[in-house]
Amino acid sequence: PLFWRAPSTSSDVRGQCATHCHTRSVPDQIPRADVAAGAAVGITGPSGSGKTSLLYVLAGLERPQYGTVRWGGTEISRLNEAERDRWRRTNVGMVFQDFHLLPGMTIIQNVLVATTFDRVAVTSAMKDRARSLLTQVGLRGGSQRVETLSRGEMQRAAVARALLFAPPIVLADEPTASLDHASGERVTDLLLDLCRETRATLLIVSHDTAVLRRLDTVHTLVEGRLAAAPQPGLQPC
Repeated sequence: PLFWRAPSTSSDVRGQCATHCHTRSVPDQIPRADVAAGAAVGITGPSGSGKTSLLYVLAGLERPQYGTVRWGGTEISRLNEAERDRWRRTNVGMVFQDFHLLPGMTIIQNVLVATTFDRVAVTSAMKDRARSLLTQVGLRGGSQRVETLSRGEMQRAAVARALLFAPPIVLADEPTASLDHASGERVTDLLLDLCRETRATLLIVSHDTAVLRRLDTVHTLVEGRLAAAPQPGLQPC
């Protein structure tokens, strides 16, 4: 089984776990790996090896065809889609590779969009946090419509949105892929700072060696197998 731990929660994928996400499949043989609460973990490997699909299964966006996925006392693989959505909104901040920003809305409206789903009143403090996160990723103001942004700016807005509620689990799919070196460092700093401040568990799918070398552990997904090796000289978050 594959075990993930988050603050007050833990996750495990038991047995041979497989699912289909779009045209890709999660590997059907996953050895065990342990992640301490508040750790920063990377997943890398060749294109098409199932990294994004594995992340989607761990987020509850996809259900495994067999096996189980459990975070803490919640076996999310047994939940229906609506229940998984509610669990994810409470526990997971997700940075998608394709951003999933909503056109026709401003940057700050996109960052705050999750409040609409949960019918949460947008307080001044929440707006201030949204603006602070945007400033930290180098996007000031937030009044620009997202369809006018560059891909790098969209990526940074997506990171800010994922961190709005300081979730205990942050899952990021190639969060620096569209960024230059300086912006990539800034986004990586922000993700790792959240890990340290809130003891969130951070999982990053990436090919970016500048990101991977800063993480506690990197799991390599090759030919259906997940191998983990500690990164030397790194301290846990």
